[in-house]
Amino acid sequence: MTERAKKIYRAWEDKWVESNKFPNHEELSLAAAIREIVNEFQYYQCCEEEGVEDMVVDARVLYDLANELEELKDT
Repeated sequence: MTERAKKIYRAWEDKWVESNKFPNHEELSLAAAIREIVNEFQYYQCCEEEGVEDMVVDARVLYDLANELEELKDT
């Protein structure tokens, strides 16, 4: 299992524990995991306009991450 997958899982788990007293703690935990995913996999792609950049996350790495997260508890 990659350290990235473990880090993302920990972000979700930490928020789950921290927010379990709130009615929307599941959503808060998912949001924390999504933010960590973006932090880990984002890169910037320049556009035709000078000074304009788009933040991009490659779908292939998201599929790979999903596979790693599914296997996380098995290790």
